[in-house]
Amino acid sequence: MRIGFIGLGTMGGAAALNLIRGGHQLTVCDLDKTRGEKHLELGAKWADTPAEAAIETDIVFTMVFGPKQIEQVICGPDGVLSAIGAGQVWIDMTTNQPELARNLAVRVAATGAQAIDAPVTGAVDGARNGNMTQFAGGDEAVVERVRPVMELMGPVHYMGPSGSGSITKLASNQLWAIHAAAMGEALVMAVKSGVDLRSAWDALKIGASESWCLHHDAPSVFAGHYDPSFTLDLCQKDLDLIVSACDTAGTAAPMTRLVRDRFELARVTYGGDKGELHVVKLEEDAADISLQLEGNWVPHWEK
Repeated sequence: MRIGFIGLGTMGGAAALNLIRGGHQLTVCDLDKTRGEKHLELGAKWADTPAEAAIETDIVFTMVFGPKQIEQVICGPDGVLSAIGAGQVWIDMTTNQPELARNLAVRVAATGAQAIDAPVTGAVDGARNGNMTQFAGGDEAVVERVRPVMELMGPVHYMGPSGSGSITKLASNQLWAIHAAAMGEALVMAVKSGVDLRSAWDALKIGASESWCLHHDAPSVFAGHYDPSFTLDLCQKDLDLIVSACDTAGTAAPMTRLVRDRFELARVTYGGDKGELHVVKLEEDAADISLQLEGNWVPHWEK
């Protein structure tokens, strides 16, 4: 298929490469052309604007920072709306505000094209290895039609009508943030109480305490880099969207609000450009201990 891909950041750039390897012709677009160098080497074409990336394609994917950026990419000057029409499908993989996802889908439908909101999870290694989970919202028949293309990047879970994918992604990030903060508290408490760190980690990865965060993210704490592939600025953007969704739904969400405050404290303390797991370092520093651990902790974005 002819595919446009807008947004070649840490996740988007890796995901787009899997589409090229799957045999599709890509036209790529990003604010930073250097991010597309590998894609161009593999045969992709370059577009200077979102409209150029979208015109005469079968599918156009977008994956940008957040709601403000996706609205600009779709509705701004030389945006996707000015270039798409009947028969085309727009798939947005941005972590977005659900109401904006629904509104943009309506605007895209007015052109004759169809929209799917399909934000992703699975970290950079998932994007690199074609195992990036996608939560899809929109018309189910459209999702099934484009599923073979989407599955080149990872598994696709159909969640319901427009906006459902965005809501599911926020719920996923909601749980991750709570798990990350809780992981720091539990490991610090165990170590501060005299339990060997490696033994504590091995034990907590089984039974009722098991979580993806413990398996996948703890090594970034042990290595001492706290996973710079996803920054505290991005965490806070997502947590603000999550709290807004809780407000819209009318849920109390006390743990979510507390965890947002913890991530904000980490962002203020260490800097918004620092890795997401600095929320664990807050707990380390408060207890005056380190969770660094000797080992061959290969960063997940290199796997």
